[in-house]
Amino acid sequence: MPYGGNDWLALTREDILEPDLPICDPHHHFWDFRTARIPYQRYLLPELIADIDQGHNVRSTVFIEARAMYRADGPNEMKPVGEVEFVQGLAAASASGLYGKCRAAATIIGHADLKLGDRVAPVLEALQAASPNRFKGVRHIVTWDRDPHVESREVEGVLATAAFRAGAKALARMNLTLDTICCWPQLPEMVAFARAVPELTIIMNHLGGLNRTGRFAGKDDEVMPAWRAGMAELATCPNVLLKLGGHGMPRFGFDWHLRDKPVGSEELSAQIAPLMSSCIEQFGPARCMFESNFPVDKVSFSHPVLYNAFKRFSKDYAVAERAALFHDTAVKAYRIAI
Repeated sequence: MPYGGNDWLALTREDILEPDLPICDPHHHFWDFRTARIPYQRYLLPELIADIDQGHNVRSTVFIEARAMYRADGPNEMKPVGEVEFVQGLAAASASGLYGKCRAAATIIGHADLKLGDRVAPVLEALQAASPNRFKGVRHIVTWDRDPHVESREVEGVLATAAFRAGAKALARMNLTLDTICCWPQLPEMVAFARAVPELTIIMNHLGGLNRTGRFAGKDDEVMPAWRAGMAELATCPNVLLKLGGHGMPRFGFDWHLRDKPVGSEELSAQIAPLMSSCIEQFGPARCMFESNFPVDKVSFSHPVLYNAFKRFSKDYAVAERAALFHDTAVKAYRIAI
């Protein structure tokens, strides 16, 4: 039963662990893809609140671009401004308190094409104008792989191009951050890029782009050591932070989404522990943050189960380390007022 939806997720219910522990969820999306053949076609403020308002102490969230609600007209490079305009309205509705204590989209990460180089500056200015108080950076996905089963979003070698690096430097000059994701064989390219723009804060999504499907399927003996080595080298770049999540996506190869009954937090915690531990050992809790990646990861587990799993996994970390993983690293990185 792939992508079972809310009724399927409800088959696994749990009591909320440590309900007072403060959480900032630093990665979720809003969208309304009415004609797309995807699970959870509509995910707006009511849907987000229904997921997060189930007992965990989620105080704030960060919206990450999703290629939704782009402007229909005007120059192509300016079309992503429509998404930030749209999310600014949802964030203002959340800030009214009508939807509960959580401040959804307290920070907004939009999209701008960094391949524009210095010409990206007017786009960034338009994004800032669309959300003067919440827009703090952009996400530009650079995933590329020769395997057609991998969803490539960019051309090979884009991180090394003069144009992309000029666009990244323009971000840094405006005190904006870059969220990004690659496919794990690109990690050496990401390291070189991070070292070329040390003034830019780079927030790496989804455990560094691990993929265990397509040409990587059944090759953990090769893939996992190479991924760990790439992540260890990336961790030597002090300007890089890491999001711990995204493992609910089918490309991680766990296949939880195919079960008759959703995975519970105890099993989930045990299965993700090797990935999480490896990353935290390299980057440290002060540069790591737990993310939901909802509604994308929602195809595999519910928000309450996911954060219960994070809590189970991290129970032996020090109090300050757990505070960083669940809340403080994200709040600092995304400059959320608390």
